[in-house]
Amino acid sequence: MRVTHEGHLLQLTWMPRLFPVNCYIIGEEDGLTLIDAAMPFSVKGIIDTSAKLGKKITRIVLTHAHSDHVGALDELKKLLPEAQVYISERDAALLRGDHSLREGEPQTPIKGGVPKKISTQPDILLYDGDTIGSLTAILTPGHTPGSMSFVDSRSGAVIVGDAFQTFRGTAVSGTLIPWFPFPSMATWNKAQALNSANKLLKASPTLLATGHGNLLKNPVQTMEKAIYKAQMIQDRSN
Repeated sequence: MRVTHEGHLLQLTWMPRLFPVNCYIIGEEDGLTLIDAAMPFSVKGIIDTSAKLGKKITRIVLTHAHSDHVGALDELKKLLPEAQVYISERDAALLRGDHSLREGEPQTPIKGGVPKKISTQPDILLYDGDTIGSLTAILTPGHTPGSMSFVDSRSGAVIVGDAFQTFRGTAVSGTLIPWFPFPSMATWNKAQALNSANKLLKASPTLLATGHGNLLKNPVQTMEKAIYKAQMIQDRSN
């Protein structure tokens, strides 16, 4: 496991050269917020890192309900029973294994590894604009119907789950990177993902923290290029 420290944020990465899977620990005055729960084998690295920081994980916040973002959730909840679990109201259904689409949503199939055996129930359901410590939730559907991103009000860092990827190239969710196609293949709706990418760009982030790939400092120009590419692809397909 690789640990990258940037301000209040720590990026924990497993398999960084082959198939990077990230989660994040955010330092707060009252403890630590874990964003995403990575893979089942990630438990020890998460717990050991929090122990080195000398604080308890008091919140577990999920960007979306794909298996590589919630894999360690049940075991972490057993070890951290007082930690509250947060997820968007929409993706709480996916966490229960419910693939059904709602009225008014694009009727494109939900893709990716939706878990089937997660027993942990969320303590708090999130909506656009909610705050969790220093973080503000931004609803960014596209990769899944209820994907969420989180902006740290202290630093301007934005943790986006799979709304963007930065491994093998920076791309909006749904834009194929041939050398790492998996986030694109798992994207529910590309048009929604593009809208969400533009929404994130308006937040003027100072740091882009993704589910797959390295941290990207001063990311606005790179995000603009990725959005332009996604828009061109969408225009050609219409």
